[in-house]
Amino acid sequence: MAITADEIKWIAHLSRLELKPEELIAASTQLSSILNYINQLQEVNTDNVEPLAHALDVSNVFREDVLKESLNVNEALANAPDRQGNFYGVPAILE
Repeated sequence: MAITADEIKWIAHLSRLELKPEELIAASTQLSSILNYINQLQEVNTDNVEPLAHALDVSNVFREDVLKESLNVNEALANAPDRQGNFYGVPAILE
């Protein structure tokens, strides 16, 4: 499926991109090859294929929830741009 230069210009306009003439040609070629590949995939018979959420049979990949010591106040606020006592300083939003 070939994409015209006008279609590429419209897609670039919607994407807020400014493309040079050589970029228009490259984008047209690349998008055409992507759409051709998608058309090939649509021809594959998937009637007896079960839908899946993950390609591998993975049940639970999370680590064990282990209780451990948290950061102390000085460690937690070490890189704070504005520290007010034991808290992060933030600009006031209410008067």
